[in-house]
Amino acid sequence: MKALLYRETGGPDVLEYVDVADPQPGPRDVVVHVAAAALNHLDVVQRNGWFLMDGFTLPHIAGMDVAGTIVAVGSDVTHVRIGERVVIDPSLAEVPEGSTLAGRGDLYGALGVIGANADGGYAELCLAPETHVHVIPEHITDHVAASFPSAWLTAHHALFDRGNLSAGETVMIHAAGSGVSTAAIQLAKAHGATVLATAGTAEKCEAALALGADFASTNRDVDITGWAREVTDGAGVDMVFDHVGPALFAPSLFALKPRGRLVNCGNTSGDTAMIGSLGHLFHMGISIIGSDPYRYSEFGAVWREFTSGNFHTPIDSVFALADGAAAQDKMLRGDFFGKILLEP
Repeated sequence: MKALLYRETGGPDVLEYVDVADPQPGPRDVVVHVAAAALNHLDVVQRNGWFLMDGFTLPHIAGMDVAGTIVAVGSDVTHVRIGERVVIDPSLAEVPEGSTLAGRGDLYGALGVIGANADGGYAELCLAPETHVHVIPEHITDHVAASFPSAWLTAHHALFDRGNLSAGETVMIHAAGSGVSTAAIQLAKAHGATVLATAGTAEKCEAALALGADFASTNRDVDITGWAREVTDGAGVDMVFDHVGPALFAPSLFALKPRGRLVNCGNTSGDTAMIGSLGHLFHMGISIIGSDPYRYSEFGAVWREFTSGNFHTPIDSVFALADGAAAQDKMLRGDFFGKILLEP
C-alpha cells in the first residue's frame, strides 16, 4: 500500500510518500481501506519532534481520525463484516485479546492511539480492533465521519464529563475555527448553553455565529475579559473551554464568574501558562480542570448522538495523501475553518 510516513522528526521535508507492507489483521482485527483521514495538531507536533507520546516509534504513519470500508477481517471477528463503511475509534483502551493492538490501554500512562503511537490513517489501509470500529449510517459521508473522532470526543468529554456544563450556563469557546471548537459550539448549544466564541479573524467569528454561537469576537485585538463581561451584563461566564493554552489563559480566568471553571484540553500556543493572580483564583473560587482521555464507552454514545442529531462538521479542504505536507502547512498557518482532510 501507499503511505505518507516519516523516518526521522523534522520539517515537512521528512514526509515520504512510499510503498509499505499492507497491515495484517490479528484474529480480532479489521483492515479498513481509508476513504479519508483528518489532520490534527498532534500530527505536526510529533513530526517536528516537539512532543512525542509514550510508545512513539519511527518510522511513523500519522492520522488519528479515519473513515473507510472494511476490506479484511480476522478469523474471530463477529461484530462487523467486509464491505461495511466504518469510522475508527483511535483510542486503544479496552482492546480485547486477539487484537495485535491489545495491551496498550493505560489511560494515564502509555495509552495506545492509532495515528499517534500506532500506525494511522495517512495510508491506503489502516488496522483497527473490531471493537473500535463503528458503522457509518447511509446519510453520513466518509468526509464527515473522518472529521468526527478526535474533535467530537474531545469536545464532548471536556464539556460534559469533566466540565459538567448544563443548560442555562454560559461557556466561552476559544479557537472557534478549529475542529474541536466547531464541535464544542454545536454540542454546547444542543445542550442548552449560551455560547461565546472567540477566533483569530472576523471571518471565523462570522462562521462561528453561523454554527450557532450566540456571540463572537476576535481574540487577538480585543480584551476578551472585558468583552465576556460586557455580553454577560457583568456577570462573567460559567465555563471557558480552552485548548489554546498560554495565549489566552490568564484573560480567560478573569472572564469567569465566581466559582467558574476553565476546562483545558490542549496547548496549541505553548505548554507553560500564567494564572495572573492567585488571589483572584482563590478569592473567586475559580477551578482549573484538565480534560483527561475519553473513555471507551463514550465513543459509541457520542457517535450515536452525532449521527442522530442536526450537527454540521465544517470541512475546510481536502488534499491528496501525497500532498500531506502542504495540508499540514495550511493547518500550522491557521488558515482554515473546520477540518482538513487527506484522501489516499
